[in-house]
Amino acid sequence: MDSIVAKNAKRIIWEKGYKQKAIAERAGYSVNVFNAMLNNRRSIIDKDVVRIAQALNVTPNELFLLH
Repeated sequence: MDSIVAKNAKRIIWEKGYKQKAIAERAGYSVNVFNAMLNNRRSIIDKDVVRIAQALNVTPNELFLLH
């Protein structure tokens, strides 16, 4: 099952025209680890949500919204 956080992160990256590599670096992850998170091969835990939200310039709550 796809993570709502991963889905929203991918959507925000696409909507804002960001590159996954740039967001991975801003959040402090390797591209491989960040890609694994977005594709549900690595779990996203609470501290990841905060780091990803900061890198995307959104609130952590925005990563949990249903669209």
